[in-house]
Amino acid sequence: MQMRLAIFTFICLIISTNLSATKLVTYNYRGEDRLGAWLDGEVIDLNRAYKLFLKDNGKPRAQARADAFVPPRMVEFLSGEKDSLQAAMEAFQFIKELILQGERAILIRDGILFPESEFRLRAPVPEPPNLLAIGGNYRAHILEGDGKIPEYPTVFSKHGLIIGTQEPILIPEAVKEPDYEAELAFVIGRRARRVKKKEALDYVAGYMVFNDVSARVFQDRVSQWTLGKSADTFSVMGPFLVLKDEIPDPQKLKIIAKIGEKVVQDSNTEDMIFSVADIVAYISQIMTLEPGTVIATGTPSGVGAARKRFLLPNDVVTVEIENLGTLVNTVTKETYQ
Repeated sequence: MQMRLAIFTFICLIISTNLSATKLVTYNYRGEDRLGAWLDGEVIDLNRAYKLFLKDNGKPRAQARADAFVPPRMVEFLSGEKDSLQAAMEAFQFIKELILQGERAILIRDGILFPESEFRLRAPVPEPPNLLAIGGNYRAHILEGDGKIPEYPTVFSKHGLIIGTQEPILIPEAVKEPDYEAELAFVIGRRARRVKKKEALDYVAGYMVFNDVSARVFQDRVSQWTLGKSADTFSVMGPFLVLKDEIPDPQKLKIIAKIGEKVVQDSNTEDMIFSVADIVAYISQIMTLEPGTVIATGTPSGVGAARKRFLLPNDVVTVEIENLGTLVNTVTKETYQ
């Protein structure tokens, strides 16, 4: 064991990649959703990985410690803030070294490492304490609408069932004009209250791709957008939560949306009116942003309402953001029994 610990310590010193350059996921295996880290198409179960790391270091009560520092659910994990991130980093590097030592088969047997064929990805943050979104936050999108640049962010809530990549977007019978909206979303990693703009990104855990699917008829009937934005499956996120250290500037990311092979949105987050830092500072003056809170930052031009081309059954919608991954979802009509 001492030899393994020495090797592990040495590897941690020479490997430049750490958890900050890692994609966190929520994965599903045999009906259970758990926290994981993406590794070349496979998933490491971080809770079990940390338990093994503790046992290998001779620490008592390894399971209890693992559950406390690296709980198997994303929001609980993010609530641990820096301590949980550090513990997960240790576990991640430890498992990478065991793989290099040829112990991959044992890790798979023990439910710590999952090959791609054995799991499916879910929404990275399936049960956020709050899911907020910003409307009218790209200059070009404003110009394709009423043309009036907002003085303050338009903030609204989204509710309903959250889904991830490869899960179907279900269109209720009452929704006649379902629309797509490619968006950058960020996730709060520290409890944020009255945060200054210059410190705002310190409170962000990471970033995700988001599709803010919208029921335009319901949205446009009234001034409050909640119902038009909250149909089940109309909040699509993933495939990963990319931690912030891998994204030095969230305001310089290419963002596209496609229906089938046709590109319908093609922009960059530099066109946002209110930056990620602006949004954190603004909202936190009024409400406390708890770890795990998801905030979608608005969509660029090219939405279906402007094109008069709404989502149809069997459409395949793809949303991609530079360095964050790709969401792919098929549209289907919701059926009723």
